Amino acid sequence: MSERVETLPVQTTESPSSTSISWRDFLELTKPRVVALMILTSVIGMLLAAPGVPGWEVLLYGNLGIALLAGAAAVVNHVVDQKIDTVMARTRKRPVATGKIAPLDALLFATILACVGMAVLMWQVNELTAWLTLASLVGYAGVYTLFLKRATPQNITIGGLAGAMPPLLGWTAVTGQVEGHALLLVLIIFAWTPPHFWALAIHRKEEYAKAGIPMLPVTHGNKYTELHILLYTFMLLAVSLLPFVTGMSGGIYLIGALALGLRFLQYAVRLLKGDDRRVALNTFKYSITYLMALFVVLLVDHFVFF
Repeated sequence: MSERVETLPVQTTESPSSTSISWRDFLELTKPRVVALMILTSVIGMLLAAPGVPGWEVLLYGNLGIALLAGAAAVVNHVVDQKIDTVMARTRKRPVATGKIAPLDALLFATILACVGMAVLMWQVNELTAWLTLASLVGYAGVYTLFLKRATPQNITIGGLAGAMPPLLGWTAVTGQVEGHALLLVLIIFAWTPPHFWALAIHRKEEYAKAGIPMLPVTHGNKYTELHILLYTFMLLAVSLLPFVTGMSGGIYLIGALALGLRFLQYAVRLLKGDDRRVALNTFKYSITYLMALFVVLLVDHFVFF
């Protein structure tokens, strides 16, 4: 987009003595809610990887290392998106956007998190999980945030692979190898990511346009985006049935996946018919519930039938 974007000035009027930085500011940099959802899927990947419950060492150190590296990627995202964050209402109060935490300090924090996370995974889990987690960090913080986010309206579709990795990371933490069923979990999140983010993008369309981010609703309009949300939701429903088709899960999961997927389709159809920002926001909120519930049902099915 060639139009020049005006950003809100970074808040620098307060002197360091009047602006105290707390641990909560650094915690906010790591996007704890996003990391918590990632760890949920990582834990489920661990629990599904083998019969029974993995040892506490894998559960503790595996998820700690993954969380630290995911947090490091989130911090880099804050730094790279500093100017964008000053434009958007939901992000303009972030610590780096307001100038409360300097970008160099944030990058130092990210480096520490990444180094500690890699050390934990290398020494307490296994090298495969460590390198795959690092690759996810590079994919999200480097490829997606630095390039794809600003380059193409398909940024979420292409960049979603990095965010889909946690179940595989949890799986490899237990087994030490990449297996087909673990990749099915990645595929589910990969298919879920576009309708999830595009629903939010419709709700925040004006902010993305102001920030110069070529999200699909900005470049192609709401109706085009809503149609693609519906198409991807159909694909997600089909993909979500693969664990049952391949024998990874049983009847409990099949019923749950169908019920949750059909409800998601209902939201997508309502959005296409109504073109309502409130429906878009409700679709986004349901998508989070959908993913959490789907994996929980898969976990329940696993322990009932193993």
